[in-house]
Amino acid sequence: MNAPQPLVRWPDPGTSRIPYWAYTDPSLYQQELERLFYGPHWNYIGLAIEIPKTGDYQLRWVGERQVIMVRDRVAPRDRDTDHGIRVVENRCAHRGVRFCQPPMDGHTGNARSFVCPYHQWTYKLNGDLAGLPFKDGVKAAGPEGECVHGGMPTDFDLSKNGLTKLRVAVLHGLVFASFSEEAEPLEDYLGSEVMPWLDRIFAGRELRLLGTNRQRIPGNWKLMMENIKDPYHPGLLHTWFVTFGLWRADQKSRMVMDRHGRHAVMLSRRNDGGANKAVTEGVTSFKADMKLGDPRLLDVVPEPWWTIDDPSNPGTPITPTVTMITLFPGLIVQQQVNSLSTRHIVPRGPGEFDFVWTHFGFADDTEEMTTRRLRQANLFGPAGFVSADDGEVIEFSQDGFRQWGEGGATLVELGGKDDDVGKPPTEHMVTETLIRSMYAYWRRAMGV
Repeated sequence: MNAPQPLVRWPDPGTSRIPYWAYTDPSLYQQELERLFYGPHWNYIGLAIEIPKTGDYQLRWVGERQVIMVRDRVAPRDRDTDHGIRVVENRCAHRGVRFCQPPMDGHTGNARSFVCPYHQWTYKLNGDLAGLPFKDGVKAAGPEGECVHGGMPTDFDLSKNGLTKLRVAVLHGLVFASFSEEAEPLEDYLGSEVMPWLDRIFAGRELRLLGTNRQRIPGNWKLMMENIKDPYHPGLLHTWFVTFGLWRADQKSRMVMDRHGRHAVMLSRRNDGGANKAVTEGVTSFKADMKLGDPRLLDVVPEPWWTIDDPSNPGTPITPTVTMITLFPGLIVQQQVNSLSTRHIVPRGPGEFDFVWTHFGFADDTEEMTTRRLRQANLFGPAGFVSADDGEVIEFSQDGFRQWGEGGATLVELGGKDDDVGKPPTEHMVTETLIRSMYAYWRRAMGV
């Protein structure tokens, strides 16, 4: 793996100053793709429920490489040990053609096999090469009798010329994949600090797909990971959060990170909102007189699974109303009261990324709860009453970084200058420790 270019300099020993070039430098971005997205990390691909039937597939992305998540045939005797989900690169092994072009919405379809349109190379759902035209040449009659023209060399091996297959791991219906054989087992990668919060949402539950939406945001991909690791801004930027008590600095909260600092969980418990001068005085986003035109948007109904045994204090129950889980490099799992979604960050260059939202519930939800989840999802997504703010300030941030080129750095000192990797969770939200810890890991992984 190539070392980063010498011109890339980090200004001081810690991570409380993040240089602007970390968001704008094209050569650094290319190394991020190689080291992070194509290196020994697990990338989120999608939900298993998105491909329920054999042959169902979805086109997805790992970095800038398009991949196919597909449901393969599995023999009955293997169903207890084989989830049947494969992830292969959408790139023909013959001439590199992006061969899979779904007939429906451009992202999904169903197939018995995959056939490249250019030269008709045919692949099984698991990526194995099944056959190709004229492999053994063409028989023809000539002056000397019948002979064979062309064909592949005699040592051509179908088994060695299939599609690029990614390693696949499925956790509670979440599908992850990696190009690297060096990536540690998925549960070890996620870490014991984060796993209880994923288990809380997903373990033992069949998911129900509610819908997807997507947007393109003109900012560096890391800015969205930062945004969801940043408890400082929600009670300042978002009118909805500070006014209606969904996320404010006066709430009981906790910041959790894994042992490497790359993944994190932000927890909070909703209060009733209203004017608390300690957190609303001078905050321009707080609107004391704002009322809901449709109060059903905040028709919050507590669910039994919200309460779990506190991983940091066994024997003590804890009931957060918000959990925001960031899994490096590209997944956010959100529980915001009754709204549930995954958010997939797909880089599109150093200054742009796609953001794909997948909203879900549970198979045993009542229709009333499903309607509630969908209604509350209007707070989020590209035009969400909350999330539209984030997309806009990320664009503003990227614009500011571009003005400085090689110079300039962001200041990330709320709560101190240390990255706090390996320390106990922070029991408040007035901190930027999760951002500092992510960059401590990023620097190690990138060799910066």
